[in-house]
Amino acid sequence: MLLTIEGLTKAYPGVVANDDVSFSVAEGEVHALLGENGAGKSTLVKMIYGLVKPDAGHMTLRGAAYEPAEPRAARAAGVAMVFQHFSLFEALDVAENVALGMEKPPRPRELAQRIRAVSEEYGLPLDPSRLVGDLSAGERQRVEIIRCLLQDPKLLIMDEPTSVLTPQEVEILFETLRKLSAEGTAILYISHKLEEIRALCDGATILRRGKVVATCTPREKSARELAEMMVGQTLTPPERGTRAPGEVVLGVAGLSVASPNPFGTSLKNVGFDVRAGEVLGIAGVAGNGQDELLLALSGELRSDAGAVVLKGKPVGTLGPEGRRAAGLVSGPEERLGHAAAPEMSLTENALLSGRVRRALVKSGFIDWKKTKGFAEEIVKDFDVRTPGVDVAARALSGGNLQKFVIGREILQDPAVIVVNQPTWGVDAAAAAAIRQALIDLAAKGAAVVVISQDLDELLEVADRFAALNEGRLSAPRPVQGLTVEEIGLMMGGAHDMEVAHVEA
Repeated sequence: MLLTIEGLTKAYPGVVANDDVSFSVAEGEVHALLGENGAGKSTLVKMIYGLVKPDAGHMTLRGAAYEPAEPRAARAAGVAMVFQHFSLFEALDVAENVALGMEKPPRPRELAQRIRAVSEEYGLPLDPSRLVGDLSAGERQRVEIIRCLLQDPKLLIMDEPTSVLTPQEVEILFETLRKLSAEGTAILYISHKLEEIRALCDGATILRRGKVVATCTPREKSARELAEMMVGQTLTPPERGTRAPGEVVLGVAGLSVASPNPFGTSLKNVGFDVRAGEVLGIAGVAGNGQDELLLALSGELRSDAGAVVLKGKPVGTLGPEGRRAAGLVSGPEERLGHAAAPEMSLTENALLSGRVRRALVKSGFIDWKKTKGFAEEIVKDFDVRTPGVDVAARALSGGNLQKFVIGREILQDPAVIVVNQPTWGVDAAAAAAIRQALIDLAAKGAAVVVISQDLDELLEVADRFAALNEGRLSAPRPVQGLTVEEIGLMMGGAHDMEVAHVEA
């Protein structure tokens, strides 16, 4: 065995993150680590990577005792990790960020050449000279992946590496991982996309509340069986019901705004309507204007007054607070830093977004009792696993923080909600709950816009579908009859051809 873990235990105040965890990974094996949000997966891989010291238990790597005191020691031993939350410096360019992850980086010119070569070989092109702060979430993920692959690891830990990739990009990545596996590199793979697990992984260890509850061969199980092993209960898909759309609540016409980032994607003449009780799904490859569209709809980017019309009133020149007061709320893709302030408590983060619609401020003074009650309501209604609402946002697992920020917006009873990647990095049960909550919100008469790269998600929740490509939006079409393959092509820029083909 390449890596053997025996009895690893790690406890924090109020919670046991890992409880006597044992499993092993063989050379060349692609091994899945499965579990719902808060099951202990992130803590476990942080111990393997030297970021966290276990309270008990031990590890062996290639037959020798393995106790990394820090990530540098792990990398020296041949262990690399792609993080779910990006560990990148926004003020540095791609090559500089890659160099920081290498013990002895080559000269800048040589490193840039290697980055270009490796990224192109893996189908994830990167410009080494671009500032990370100007990259989309998908492009930042590419930096993380390429940085690890340049280290020639013996064990590669991947935490939700495909969450911002299209199906075509995922398949290219999988080809790379299979090649690495054939060459003897072991891969410890964390993902909530269970069909990916079934397609890629040789074995799986399943955690629940910090304990190992099962092991299996993923391809011998269905995605539903894997999900039910993770959560310990039977899962039911979201219920759509039947509903007739009402009046147009959100109208967008001729929306053209420049991206705030020099290398971003400007929106070009975007137009669509969303009616009360309707869910519009918008797909797009990372970096094609999704972030800019959310910013333009939320008010963080201003436009001509009439480009965005809310309940019959032009709001294009209003900022986020004005639009929230009028009934439009939003949930951006980047949950840690954009949707939530990392160092602030959950209570404080509830205030940041909910103060207007939940009336959390009176005569200029914060009503902390009411604010805490709002935070506790979010935690309760959306099953956010946390010791309490006084903990910092960054202390939550990615999936639990996602449940919190989406729940915070839904519980403001909006007329319109716009969300980008609402279930990124969220386990099957939590993803189903978030999707059901969005469907239920539409059933109550809200207009819902879901921007997502999860095609199954769009097919599950949306009534109509459109695709963003290079800042342009295709004409929305009914979801009924669309296939994942058609949507994938449309995301890649073939939507005009596809629409013409379907209409013909």
